[in-house]
Amino acid sequence: MTKPDETKPATVVIGAGPAGLTAAYDLSKHEYPVRVFESEGVVGGISQTAERDGWRFDIGGHRFFTKVATVESLWHEILPDEDFLLRPRMSRIYYRGKLFDYPLKAGNALKGLGVVEAARCIGSYTAARIFPPKDQTHFDAWVTARFGKRLFSIFFKTYTEKVWGMSTADLPADWAAQRIKNLSLFGAIKNALLPSRNQKDITSLIEEFQYPKYGPGMMWETATDKVRAQGGTVELNTGVQKVYWEHGKGAVSVSVESKDGESSQVPVDHVVSSTPISALVRMMEPAAPADVLAAADDLRYRDFLTIALVVPLEAGFPDNWIYIHDPGVKVGRIQNFGSWSPYLVQDGRTCLGLEYFVNEGDEVWSTPDADLVKLGTAELEKLGLIKPGSVEKGYVVRMPKAYPVYDDRYAKNLDVIRAWLDAEVPNVHPVGRNGMHRYNNQDHSMLTALLTAENIRTGSKHDVWSVNVEEEYHEEGGDTKRATPAGTGRDAPLTPRQSTKPADETVSA
Repeated sequence: MTKPDETKPATVVIGAGPAGLTAAYDLSKHEYPVRVFESEGVVGGISQTAERDGWRFDIGGHRFFTKVATVESLWHEILPDEDFLLRPRMSRIYYRGKLFDYPLKAGNALKGLGVVEAARCIGSYTAARIFPPKDQTHFDAWVTARFGKRLFSIFFKTYTEKVWGMSTADLPADWAAQRIKNLSLFGAIKNALLPSRNQKDITSLIEEFQYPKYGPGMMWETATDKVRAQGGTVELNTGVQKVYWEHGKGAVSVSVESKDGESSQVPVDHVVSSTPISALVRMMEPAAPADVLAAADDLRYRDFLTIALVVPLEAGFPDNWIYIHDPGVKVGRIQNFGSWSPYLVQDGRTCLGLEYFVNEGDEVWSTPDADLVKLGTAELEKLGLIKPGSVEKGYVVRMPKAYPVYDDRYAKNLDVIRAWLDAEVPNVHPVGRNGMHRYNNQDHSMLTALLTAENIRTGSKHDVWSVNVEEEYHEEGGDTKRATPAGTGRDAPLTPRQSTKPADETVSA
């Protein structure tokens, strides 16, 4: 085991998900003292691989694809090449009993809708191009401007409202601008007529991706072992309760408590936090000012529940997942775990993961597992995706705070929180999806952690909040460049320029 250099600054990492473990791995690799505290008994966060009776479940689905060489290298530094599979990418949309390609392909979509509906969709698209919505600050208008109102209603509205639990009229457009980016009906037609293999210029159109053979959790279980081998510690079932700070010094220590009731106080030079930023604010001692606490309390999260149903292999489908655009069922998306990796399932059987977007404590979240298995089975049969009697057994996995919610207030709330953290505790570093309240992909989360670790080690001033914000991209059908909208962080991440601002000056999002 490598021995850390105790003359170097010591870091506590809150949370053993992709961001937290990436920071810990980089710091321990360079012999910096680091301790990771994870309140749960498993590493990986939403990127864990849940396991029940030998079945493995990827919570939400994690395609390993990135445009950042440092992240790509780190994946293969943690796991050997032989532990990766190269998997085909396939997703479709279920609508009115038919399956449509996703991302949308113009010929496939219009043919599947039928001649009359296709004509209406083309007319609606033409009208939107001639008379686009004047206010495109929300999801519905932004997508309508690029696909027309009818295609928006068919292929975007129902699923999106299931995910966020709110009307698309209330969902800010910055999420849309980065989630579906420069796809449009024009782009779909162009792609259909002039396809190019493995189109990495639009992330949504990649045709294949890497995947750890036992699921994404394999990456983070191995990373944990390596952090420990490099002299760091990863303590499970132990949560950070308080972050103590002093004016002019920032964070000076944290208190931790294990699930068996043991508690201790740990001195720190830096804190890297991947816990929800709202929870981080509430950990501060002395307490943050009232306006900062109010901003934290106003941040919302969407929770996630998977009903995993074991079925005969032939009852599966080739897709990684299918988006369910049917308001008559509660399920939002269905994975076939066997299409991710044959190592996740068992001989002669596959497992379908029905994904439900919920709020912790609501009716679905609180339903007993046995009843949820019955619900998932009934919905699969109603959709016609399996024959009655196909389900052999089922399991339920709940994941709280899977998605930071982007309502009309979240950006202002984040500004308030960030300004206070920068001013009072500049040695506390939020990273990752929940740590920054941004809809990060796994590689985004890892990049924010790598840059933060470099800042701690070298004194560099990478502004991790600008990851994915500075990238420019081409709009469809033209060469005009514009900055990617700030906010949600769904673009392929790029290493941001280092900040030229003084260390005590707040950088706004």
